[in-house]
Amino acid sequence: MQLLASYLSGAWSAGSGSAQLLVNPATEAPLAEVRAGGHDLAAAFAYARTTGAGELAHLGFAARGAVLASLARAIHGAREELLALAIANGGNTRGDAKFDIDGGALALSHYAELGAKLGTAPLLADGAAIQVGRTARMSGQHVWAPCPGVAVHINAFNFPSWGLCEKLACALLAGMPVIAKPATATALVAHRLVELFAELLPAGALQLLVGPAGALLDSLAPGDVVAFTGGSATARALRSHPAVVAHGVRLNVEADSLNAAVLAPDVELSSEAGGLFLADVVRDMTQKTGQKCTAIRRVLVPADQLPEIADALRDRLSRVTVGDPAQDGVTMGPLATAAQRDDVRAAIAVLAAATDAVHGGTGDVTPTGVPAGKGFFVAPVVRSTRSPMTCAPLHDREIFGPAITLGAYDGSPATAAAFVARGQGCLVSSVYSDDRAWVTRFVAGAAPWAGRLYLGSSKMAAQSPGPGTALPSLLHGGPGRAGGGEELGGERGLHLYMQRTALEGDASVLKSLLGDPA
Repeated sequence: MQLLASYLSGAWSAGSGSAQLLVNPATEAPLAEVRAGGHDLAAAFAYARTTGAGELAHLGFAARGAVLASLARAIHGAREELLALAIANGGNTRGDAKFDIDGGALALSHYAELGAKLGTAPLLADGAAIQVGRTARMSGQHVWAPCPGVAVHINAFNFPSWGLCEKLACALLAGMPVIAKPATATALVAHRLVELFAELLPAGALQLLVGPAGALLDSLAPGDVVAFTGGSATARALRSHPAVVAHGVRLNVEADSLNAAVLAPDVELSSEAGGLFLADVVRDMTQKTGQKCTAIRRVLVPADQLPEIADALRDRLSRVTVGDPAQDGVTMGPLATAAQRDDVRAAIAVLAAATDAVHGGTGDVTPTGVPAGKGFFVAPVVRSTRSPMTCAPLHDREIFGPAITLGAYDGSPATAAAFVARGQGCLVSSVYSDDRAWVTRFVAGAAPWAGRLYLGSSKMAAQSPGPGTALPSLLHGGPGRAGGGEELGGERGLHLYMQRTALEGDASVLKSLLGDPA
């Protein structure tokens, strides 16, 4: 059986201590194992601060962008191998695996192109120069400078490729070396990526810790950055970690998110906007088995349309085949772990006590192509309520799986915005309407509660990637329950790994410090 080693201080380290097994979540067949400890993490931080930081500092934005482009090419060259690992270890269908693997390559390519545009400038300007004296000669200029420390990336189980690559692209382009910690249960893809990347990156630019985090954060120091994707309970522990508190370590959190989809009263299901709404809801329920931080969880529809929408969802979901994603014809695989399956089932049971059944009951299913009693499966579940604003289970707990709840409302944009707000902060919520005045009123109320608002309409339907796709050119993150963090967003994604400083002095000196972009 394969033993997944960590890549620390420029060498592969198998670790020691008790072993943790990685399995195929459809069949529960063992795939690999990792060791719980035995790594010198303090030495890994020292290696990143010296060798890694020094190597990256010698490269400008354009050169670092070229390195990112080589990583994207490496993914394309090993694509079939990576897809097979994602299917086996992640329970992904081939389409789901493509979404993760290709998404990682897309993020790297986007930031490679950005690096080429930024050229050789040593600093990034933040806005225009500001006259602060009697004449323009005495000026001020806000700039972004690379942070001097180490970026620690703690990634979630659901996107081992995309999660690794989107954080890595921003940090490396900004000039910070990275220590990446993937979720153990689905680490095969991330491990293989680092094997590929290690041959292409400057020494010390990327290290990998597989298995438990252990004392990973104990070596944090001023100037370091931690970027975390995962549950809110872990996020709270990170925020209170002694090293984070003592050194003022910058912490970016992407946590739980009760994303909403709202159908405006002007949209008929037979219209292009109505078809987009149905397609997005069903895709977000079934893609990655609903294990996306951007997936739709709460759906608000005009009260008079609820029966028709329930029928349409039943029809579409009845065609979903749940089973081993390695089998032909299977369109939705298992959840990633037994613990994930149990958590989703428990949450559905709580929701079921406060809502009405529409489709799937509480998720029981006999999966296709799987030995009896094996696998971590939950079928697509749709519930409904006529009182969505007062249905506490709908708004208090994210079900990280293939479950949604339909809620009926009066069609008011104010009610729709209040419904989004009831989730206490989300990564993305979507609205479907061709009524611009209605959308304007909705956005004004909903925007403070969402990191991104997806405005579905007939005119953009043919080009839409869906609300569940996080684009590298747009911000990914959200307020409140979603963690309060921000990632991606083009050049904004670099700012997590840079310090904003106000320079004050002679205007010609300030201009010379910024250099010239390519």
